[in-house]
Amino acid sequence: MSNSQAAERSVALIQRYYAAFNAGDWNGMLECLSDDVVHDINQGRREAGKPAFRAFLAHMERCYREQLRDIVAMASDDGVRAAAEFVVHGSYLVTDEGLPPANGQKYVLPAGAFFDVHGNRIARVTNYYNLPDWTAQVAGKS
Repeated sequence: MSNSQAAERSVALIQRYYAAFNAGDWNGMLECLSDDVVHDINQGRREAGKPAFRAFLAHMERCYREQLRDIVAMASDDGVRAAAEFVVHGSYLVTDEGLPPANGQKYVLPAGAFFDVHGNRIARVTNYYNLPDWTAQVAGKS
């Protein structure tokens, strides 16, 4: 496989992963991941494995309703490293531990993610967004 094909394949994988996210298709997201996926949660802990990722998705579904827009995905020439930038449009549904009280507040937040890709599966997901900006939005201080 040429380098450009490897990069295109990784970009298509990332696009499929986010299409599943926007469709609420958690199984579709999980199909994009390696069994031993590493997940670096924004300003939080590192988790490993699909069961931990599935639990994270269930937690997110309970507390938030989100859609990602303006997604731009890119990959290194060899397709092993990838990144995506997007804008999160969300609603804060249920109070998440350690965060402000939820009452359906809306938020719009730029975000990004970095990926390792092995065997046409995502082996690492590292998410980044500005938590103080999100907190200010849901606290009504933005």
